[in-house]
Amino acid sequence: MLNHQRRVVVTGMGAITPIGHSAPALWEAMLGGESGAEVISKFDPSEFDTKFACEVRDFDPLEHFNRKDARKLDRFTQYGTVAAREAVKDSGLLDSADVNLDSVGVTFGSGIGGIELFQAQAAVLRDHGPKRLWPFFIPMLIPDIVAGWIAIEFGFRGPNYSLVSACATGNNNIGEAFMLIRNGYADTMLCGGTEAAVCEMGLGGFNAVRALSTRNDDPKSASRPFDADRDGFVLGEGAGALVLEDREQAERRGAKIYAEITGLGLSADAYHITAPEPDGKGAVIAMRMMLKDAGLQPSDIDYINMHGTSTPLGDTAETRAVREVFGEHAYKMNLSSTKSMTGHLLGAAGAVEAIATIMSVRTGMIAPTINYDTPDPECDLNYTPNVAVHRDVRHAASNAFGFGGHNTSVLFSRYES
Repeated sequence: MLNHQRRVVVTGMGAITPIGHSAPALWEAMLGGESGAEVISKFDPSEFDTKFACEVRDFDPLEHFNRKDARKLDRFTQYGTVAAREAVKDSGLLDSADVNLDSVGVTFGSGIGGIELFQAQAAVLRDHGPKRLWPFFIPMLIPDIVAGWIAIEFGFRGPNYSLVSACATGNNNIGEAFMLIRNGYADTMLCGGTEAAVCEMGLGGFNAVRALSTRNDDPKSASRPFDADRDGFVLGEGAGALVLEDREQAERRGAKIYAEITGLGLSADAYHITAPEPDGKGAVIAMRMMLKDAGLQPSDIDYINMHGTSTPLGDTAETRAVREVFGEHAYKMNLSSTKSMTGHLLGAAGAVEAIATIMSVRTGMIAPTINYDTPDPECDLNYTPNVAVHRDVRHAASNAFGFGGHNTSVLFSRYES
C-alpha cells in the first residue's frame, strides 16, 4: 500500500444531468434505463451532421440565482454551483459546529469552460468591435471560475483550484480532493466536474473530429457502448458534485457516509491527442495503480463503471485494458457504461459516474448499459446489458479518460467503521 495518512469518505452528492436534476433523480433514471438523448432544442441543428444531444432541459437559471448573478455566470458554472449546493446540503456540513471553513476546499473543473459564451462574444467582436465585449467575458469563460464561485458562495477558504484534463476532469478533481484530505491539506473538500458544451461550436467541433454518433433517426439508441454497431458518442452536459471528508471528522459529527474512497490511479497514454492507445496501456497503468493504492487484488473488485463512450476505438481499448489487469476475473465482474443514458458529459462525466459507482456500493444495484443489442467479439465482457441487476458490491471502480491521453481510476469501497 502507499503511505496513507487519513481515510476519506463521501458524505454528500449532487447532480444536474439530462436524466435528472438531483443525485436521487439521476440514480432512479439510471436504474430505469432512461436515455436523455433528443433532437437539440437550444439551437437549430439542421446544418450539422449530428442533430441530437443529451441536453439539460427545464433548467431556469432564475430559479437558482438572482438576475444579476445569472447574467454573469456561464451555464457550466450555474450547473456546477447547483450540484454543489445539493451536495453540501446532503452532507449536512454547514449544520455542524465541528467544521472549520478554513479547512474546507474546492477542486471543481470543466473540460472546456465557457464555449457557448466564447461563441456569442466572438460574434459581438465581429459585428460590433472590441468595445462592445461583455466585461465579464473572461471571468465567465475560464474553467476555474466554478471552483472560485462555489468557495465564495459558501465561504470555503481551503485549497481552491480546477484541474482540467478533458473528459477525465471530473475524476481528476475527485482524486485531487482525496489526496488533499488524505495528506492533511484539508479536512473537507467539495469536488466534481461540470460542462455546458451543447452549442453550435461544441457540436460542430466534435462533428469535425468525427467523434459523434450520427444516428439521427433514433437518438435514444445512439449511445450504445460496447455494441458492435456503435458509431460515436452522444454529446451531453451537466454537473456532478461530491463532498469528501476526513473519516474521523465525518464520524464525529454523525454524518451520513455513502462510501469510502480507497484507491486512485493516474497515468498518461503518451500516444495520441484524441485516439486511445489501442491496447489500453495507459488505462492498465491507472487501474493497477488504483489497486496498489487500495492494497487490493483484482479479484476484490465487483464492478467497474467504465469510461465506455460508445466509440469504436475507445471501447475496445478499455475492454482490452480490463482483461489485462483483471485476467479471468474480468469475466466475473459486472461492468457498465452509464453514458448510454446520460450521453458523454465531458468534464462532468467522471463526477456524475462517480455518483453511480457510489450508489452501486451503497445499494447493491448496478445500473445497466442500455442499447446493447449486438455483441462485439472485441468487447466480450459482462457489460450489464439493458437492465439493472442486483449484486453485492464491496469495491467498485470508476474509470475516466480524456483527450490528450489522460487516464484516471477511482476506487469506492463499502464504508466500515
